[in-house]
Amino acid sequence: MENVIYNELLISGYKVDVGSVDCSEYIERKQVQKQLEVDFVCNLGSKRIYVQSALSISEQEKAEQEQKSLIFIRDSFKKVIIAKDAPTHYTEKGILILNLFDFLLDFDSLNK
Repeated sequence: MENVIYNELLISGYKVDVGSVDCSEYIERKQVQKQLEVDFVCNLGSKRIYVQSALSISEQEKAEQEQKSLIFIRDSFKKVIIAKDAPTHYTEKGILILNLFDFLLDFDSLNK
């Protein structure tokens, strides 16, 4: 699925890179530094979109895991999770959950 998304982003004209974000968490009352991966950092001119790919986010734990790296990014560029099993909608944190088929069939889906 990641390969399909990657290829579609390239076809749409984006320069696509893998990204990471540093964060700190408390685990058993101890602060731990971590580095979380961002599947795709997509750039087109001055436009940037962060994209996570997830086959399924039907379980709350998986949805939180996929959102985690995007939440720690402190800029105002669009953040998107493309998932096969979820309807297209925005979360309360402003992250676009985009159905895989909506992404593939609607050329303008990342601009909504």
